[in-house]
Amino acid sequence: MTSAKILVVDDAPQVRRVMRTSLSGQGYTVYEARNGEEALEGLRSSPPDLILLDVNMPGMDGLTTCREIRRSSAVPIIMLTVREGERDKVAALDAGADDYVVKPFGMPELLARIRAALRRTTHAEELPPLVTADLNIDFAARRVAVRDKPVHLTPKEFDLLRQLVAGQGKPLSHRRLLQSVWGPDYGDETEYLRVVINQLRKKLEADPAHPRYILTEPWVGYRFEMPRTRQRTGSATA
Repeated sequence: MTSAKILVVDDAPQVRRVMRTSLSGQGYTVYEARNGEEALEGLRSSPPDLILLDVNMPGMDGLTTCREIRRSSAVPIIMLTVREGERDKVAALDAGADDYVVKPFGMPELLARIRAALRRTTHAEELPPLVTADLNIDFAARRVAVRDKPVHLTPKEFDLLRQLVAGQGKPLSHRRLLQSVWGPDYGDETEYLRVVINQLRKKLEADPAHPRYILTEPWVGYRFEMPRTRQRTGSATA
C-alpha cells in the first residue's frame, strides 16, 4: 500500500470515477481535474506525487497541459490516450511526459507504470558537476548550460543524461538505460530511448547529426564520451 497522491486529469466523469475507485483501493490518495486549467490549479494548491493526464480534452489539451506543467514541475506524468501511433508517442514524450499508456488498458498495467514512475523520485547517485568548454552540468541542482546559456531538460532527459554520464564512457545497453530511467518493468520500449536521445542531442550538441557527447553504439545502446577522450565521431542514428 502507498500514500502517494495522484492527480487524475480527464474530462470524462466515468473515467475519473473508475480511476478514483481503483487507485484508492490500492492506497493512493486521488484528486481530480476535468481539464488542463483545473490541473494547473490543482498542481499549485496541492502538489501531487504523480499525474495521470488524458491527451484529448476540450480547451487546453493534454499535450499543452503537460508542457505548462513542465515549466515549473518535475512531477511524474503518465499520459493516457486512444492514439497509439509512433508520432503520438513522440509528441507525448516531447511534451515532457514520463510515460504513455494507450486506452483501453488493464488496471494492472497502469498500476505497474505508476509504480515505475514513482520510483524515479527516489534518491539517485550523486555525481560531481561536469564542466567542459561548452557544456556545464550541475547534477545536484539539476541545471544544464550549453555555451554558457541555460538549457531546460525534461525530467526524463535529465535522468537519461545522468545515467549516460555515470557510465563513464562505457556503452550502456538499451535495456539497462530503460530500466534505470523508466523502471525495472521496461526493457523493450526502444522508441522511448530514441525520442529522448534525439531531444538531448538537439539541446546539447552543436551539430546533432554528428554528436560530440552522446554517441550511438550500433546494436548495443549509447554512451557518453568526454571530449578529452574522443577518438571518433558517433553516429546520430538512434
